Amino acid sequence: MKHRTFFWFFLPTGLAMLLFIALPIVSVLFQSVHTPHDAVLVTVENCGPFGCKEETTIDQDATRALRDAEPLGKFVGLQIYFDRGHLAVAEVAEAWRSTDSIGAFLGEISDLPFYRAMGFTLTYTFTVTPLLIVLGLMIALAVNSLNRHLKGLVIFFSLLPMIVTPLIGSLILFWMIDSRGVLGSALQYLTDDPTLSLKASTGLTWIMLIIYGVWHSAPFAFVVFYAGLQTLPQDQLESAQIDGATRWQRVRYVVVPHLMPLVTFVALIQLMDNFRVFEPIVGFNAEAHATSFSWIIFNDMGGETRLLSSAATTSVLTILGVAVLLTPVLIRTWQDFKGKT
Repeated sequence: MKHRTFFWFFLPTGLAMLLFIALPIVSVLFQSVHTPHDAVLVTVENCGPFGCKEETTIDQDATRALRDAEPLGKFVGLQIYFDRGHLAVAEVAEAWRSTDSIGAFLGEISDLPFYRAMGFTLTYTFTVTPLLIVLGLMIALAVNSLNRHLKGLVIFFSLLPMIVTPLIGSLILFWMIDSRGVLGSALQYLTDDPTLSLKASTGLTWIMLIIYGVWHSAPFAFVVFYAGLQTLPQDQLESAQIDGATRWQRVRYVVVPHLMPLVTFVALIQLMDNFRVFEPIVGFNAEAHATSFSWIIFNDMGGETRLLSSAATTSVLTILGVAVLLTPVLIRTWQDFKGKT
């Protein structure tokens, strides 16, 4: 494509990316290094029949003038990044000095909000992503081998988890695992423990969130892989079958290599989505057991305080985390591309 033609072809997309992606990121970055101005306090002396006393009040005019002069707020640099609510540099250093083992050190920093959220987010991301890829591929292979009269019905039911809104789906599963729900009652009956509660244990809560994540995202991988199977060269499969390859060998040496570009695509999309996990935590009401970076942002922006600078800082750290996660996959994709060219 000629450069001029490509320029006009890419211009609408480029402008949209600049307007809706680049500028908000720059805005968030500026907000993360500023904090709202403190209210200007004045002390006045009020005298009455019973004597005089001093009272501290807010000078509304001076506070408004200060905020109008610097609408972004007070510049604090990287101070918010290093405070206890985020990287907690001082607290981490103190924990490193005061503990005598790695386990004790990890136990200390796991109580810090940012690292607590990081622990669940990374566990969720690196567990859900490979499981949904494997499950999606298995479903795609199974559906592809069905009779054509059954494929439509099976595909419809396979896509149901993706059709359900994430928050609604997590709420449904939340009540199913309740002690009065179907799954909760069944587990209590099977374990003969009427006090068993999946909601009361941090470990069980994490497991249920991971199960929900796989259940909800696997249909996306299934659709992508099923579409890829329709382009599979049949002559290669027939040659492998004639040479005596088993079904597992055909899948391993013919099907999987053919689908590897799609595996990379699904991994990229799901790494970003899973790293931003939010709806299941809210739907499961699991804040006491599991939090994520997105939940921290939501929590900072809610309520009357609205810690916008703190939310902006967490947003920047989340973007950096996504970039770090995607870097190895992007490098592998670029190397494959260069190898083919």
